[in-house]
Amino acid sequence: MDPTQELHESGQSLWLDNITRELLTSGTLARYINDLSVTGLTSNPTIFDQAIESTSAYDETISRLRAAGLVGEELFFELALEDLRSAADLFQPIWARTNGVDGWVSLEVSPLLASDAERTLAEALRLAAKADRPNLLIKIPGTPEGLHAVEESIFAGVPVNVTLLFSPEQYLAAAEAYLRGVERRVASGLDPAVGSVASVFVSRWDVAVKDRVAPELANRLGIAVAKQTYRAYRELLDAPRFKRLAKEGARAQRLLWASTGTKDPHAPDVLYVRALAASFTVNTMPEKTLLAFAEHGDVAEMLAADGGDAEATLAAFTQAGVDVGELGRDLQKQGAEAFDRSWGQLLDCIARKTQALAGTQ
Repeated sequence: MDPTQELHESGQSLWLDNITRELLTSGTLARYINDLSVTGLTSNPTIFDQAIESTSAYDETISRLRAAGLVGEELFFELALEDLRSAADLFQPIWARTNGVDGWVSLEVSPLLASDAERTLAEALRLAAKADRPNLLIKIPGTPEGLHAVEESIFAGVPVNVTLLFSPEQYLAAAEAYLRGVERRVASGLDPAVGSVASVFVSRWDVAVKDRVAPELANRLGIAVAKQTYRAYRELLDAPRFKRLAKEGARAQRLLWASTGTKDPHAPDVLYVRALAASFTVNTMPEKTLLAFAEHGDVAEMLAADGGDAEATLAAFTQAGVDVGELGRDLQKQGAEAFDRSWGQLLDCIARKTQALAGTQ
């Protein structure tokens, strides 16, 4: 059995953290679905920025949309939705077969709206309707300001990928927002089966402490925090509160491992994939990491429901002077700022492309 198929058969979903028009038109994504057990896809502004900047695949569409009077964010969302509709259609049979558990694609709302729940909700509703695909997740940051928008979006029936989570505490806050939205739907007589994932970023922990700890602790913090988060996830699924909702027809908000590409050139390139094999979770991988795991990965053992050695490892970091709680809050704040910068860079890229193409016509 191939490594990716083995990981899929163990109960974990493999999603691709990438999308480009070439990936779609060349048949590569379809091949990943058929050959590498890929069952979903995530996107972000940086991914689209690189795809639009580095290829001519979007030039014709940009020219057409510009001629129709679209600019800036409006033009970008048209570009992104063209790609994501095509990807969603490829995953639709998986979505239908799994009754909405798997087969999702993700689109991010503007992170500049994160502090405004009403505008975020309005944008989530607009994009979901415009996409017109049942297997599209709207990405909303799980910051304290964004969580109200998560709850309101779930209550409105919009599937949500809660992004930018780092710690168990942040995951539980996102899960609470999701559960409140579902409970309100039950109380209102609405269908409680609204899809959602909670995206926990892993590798950024290790980047943050790489110059602050001894070599024996290198590349261990992100995995330990993930294990601790997995314990919180399993406890939530076993709790009476979720079981009551499940009896009403609600589905679980699945835990998703994000930022799972290895940043340390001296560490194994499949470090986080191998370490975070866990039932009923998702691992969204950069294309390079997916191909590396397909080539030489293996499934050693699944994560323990109780978090395994997470507490002991985190204690070692505390002894080394790392305040894990404070670092988690800093990483989320820094991540939100990075999202804002990426969004600005994406819009700058769109403007440059639009101007360049206008000059050639």
